[in-house]
Amino acid sequence: MTSKTNEYVLKDANLGKIAVQNVENAYFCENRTAGMEYSNIRIGNGYDVHALKEGLPMWLCGIQIESETGFVAHSDGDVAIHALCDALLGAASLGDIGLHFPDNDDRWKGIDSKLLLKEVMRLVRAKGYELGNTDITIALQAPKLRPYIDSMRSTLAEVIGTDADNISVKATTTERLGFVGRKEGCEVWATVLITKV
Repeated sequence: MTSKTNEYVLKDANLGKIAVQNVENAYFCENRTAGMEYSNIRIGNGYDVHALKEGLPMWLCGIQIESETGFVAHSDGDVAIHALCDALLGAASLGDIGLHFPDNDDRWKGIDSKLLLKEVMRLVRAKGYELGNTDITIALQAPKLRPYIDSMRSTLAEVIGTDADNISVKATTTERLGFVGRKEGCEVWATVLITKV
């Protein structure tokens, strides 16, 4: 970005000179990226929550976590993958996870959520989009997830078919506040950027 006083010119790599105006201290881009269209970039966000219960397995981001409690769910309960699926579907205007994998359909009962993520990526790619990156935040009071983060990232990257550098997973507690703090459940937020290919 540069600043000029009085006359300035906006240029487009494809269209050439498109505007000449007299404006004091106007800011403008002299070299707009060729072919850049904001419609080629989409952002989606997803949210999911599951209750915790003793004796059930805990799956997060495609790996099993050592825990005395696990998630109550129709599938394997991987709340992180579910939030990620919702973010991807939303970014591509494909609805949500409940539309594609309803919890009253026995086909999805106990299913490995990594298979759901694979199918969601197939749908996203069918519309001509590819994952740019994703940022996932998991709110869980216990157990501590730091030892699992790298495995979570590499597992998601393998399922999606991307580099682990495009996958961010963060874990936090709620300082013992709310249902998460009381160890009654887990919340996950996921944000994705997808690009037209």
